[in-house]
Amino acid sequence: MAKIALVTGATSGIGRAISSIMAKEGYDIIATGRRASLLSELSKELETKYKVRVLPLSFDVRDASQVEHYLGKISEKWSDISLLVNNAGLAVGLNPVNTGVVDDWERMVDTNIKGLLYVSRIVSSMMIKRGGGHIINIGSIAGKGVYPNGNVYCATKHAVDALSKGMMMDLYTHNIRVSQICPGAAETEFSQVRFKGDLDKAADVYKGFTPLSAEDIADVVRYVALAPPHVNISDVVIMPTAQASVSLINRKV
Repeated sequence: MAKIALVTGATSGIGRAISSIMAKEGYDIIATGRRASLLSELSKELETKYKVRVLPLSFDVRDASQVEHYLGKISEKWSDISLLVNNAGLAVGLNPVNTGVVDDWERMVDTNIKGLLYVSRIVSSMMIKRGGGHIINIGSIAGKGVYPNGNVYCATKHAVDALSKGMMMDLYTHNIRVSQICPGAAETEFSQVRFKGDLDKAADVYKGFTPLSAEDIADVVRYVALAPPHVNISDVVIMPTAQASVSLINRKV
């Protein structure tokens, strides 16, 4: 029987790439996200291309009741989850704290921290019952450093860094591996969301250098997930060659 991987935020970008690469490895996929049409497209693509089972679940990880409804009551044939990739996350706005938008802050805190916790609580309990598993949290280089006007986003990713370490301590006696992967500048919908649909501003973020792609991150997830059972690659930072820190990028412009 194929292993089952649950990927949050699977509708586009890194989450979609992770779903694809793990399906290629023969995993059945539970793909979650808010955009049902994109999940449907992904499901059909993976089922046709890789001959795996795909369960698309359209819900918002920020809503604890939705997480409980869709994951807490998941059918038995989908409950044997061996891999969870907590990918759902976002940055919204780029303001100093004194002019920060409260709604932006709440979206980031609710998605990046609380959503990860809601999903992990339910799935880790399933993993304990099955005798093991692997949780991979998609963090960020912003969880290792801070940059101007990135205050709340950086704080949420610092929380993911701390949670990943704490989860490892909580779960290692249950044969559950916990890993964190922290990308640097990666060209996905990330900046489009941050700048609320301003495509010009989003494009400017990646000018003058070659950023990471969603597939680059998915390759790392695959490597970490397929490590031998006695090996836990607990923390990975991956940056473009042109990037030296959270705020240093060599732009050829």
